Amino acid sequence: MDNQGSPKRNVRLILADDHQLFREGLKRIINMEDDMEVIGECGDGIQVIELCNEMQPDVVLMDINMPLENGVVATERLKLIFPDVKVIILSIHDDESYVFETLRKGASGYLLKDMEAEALINAIRSVVAGHAYIHPKVTGKLINQLRRMTYLDDNGVMGSGNGVQESGLKYIHVPTSPLTKREAEVLRLMAEGKSNKLIGEFLYISEKTVKNHVSSILQKMEVDDRTQAVIIAIKNGWVTL
Repeated sequence: MDNQGSPKRNVRLILADDHQLFREGLKRIINMEDDMEVIGECGDGIQVIELCNEMQPDVVLMDINMPLENGVVATERLKLIFPDVKVIILSIHDDESYVFETLRKGASGYLLKDMEAEALINAIRSVVAGHAYIHPKVTGKLINQLRRMTYLDDNGVMGSGNGVQESGLKYIHVPTSPLTKREAEVLRLMAEGKSNKLIGEFLYISEKTVKNHVSSILQKMEVDDRTQAVIIAIKNGWVTL
């Protein structure tokens, strides 16, 4: 019950997976929670759009490998039509390329199907609360890739002479980003795993100034830690492969 005495509305979920037995098990796990309920399920990427239009869920748990339309394409279409619906990818693939692609298409989470039930429920709650959630088994690979980020200036020219190796992952300063150019530089160095002290030495600024930039970045991006900040940058298209 909330402060007004009215009951709290359950989180409404749709399951999109072409394996019925897996959906049944997932539905049992979710429906055991007092604050969640599965309101619909389907087996392909076309049906999930139709179900969202009919049932207006809060969250869609989406498999990647589905017939007719895969989860990546379905996620992109779903977010264009229903931008407020949270999409969580639930997959067998732990390849970071899948994570990048689904985040770029609008997913808020990437989970693996072998995770424990309690961890799954906590991940759903985290995404509903507005956070991005990446399965721990995938995070290590993701961070290693992010550490190979390179920065492009406003003219699309790759930075040089700063010790950053060229890779397929680029940070692009775009008008939609709330970050200043300096904050974008700090974010890139954060993604490379550098400490505040090393960032300061790299940019020729004090460690205190770096801390101020980091605090500003987290505040502007409305996240709690560095990893979430980089993930959000990918999701919003500031980082591209």
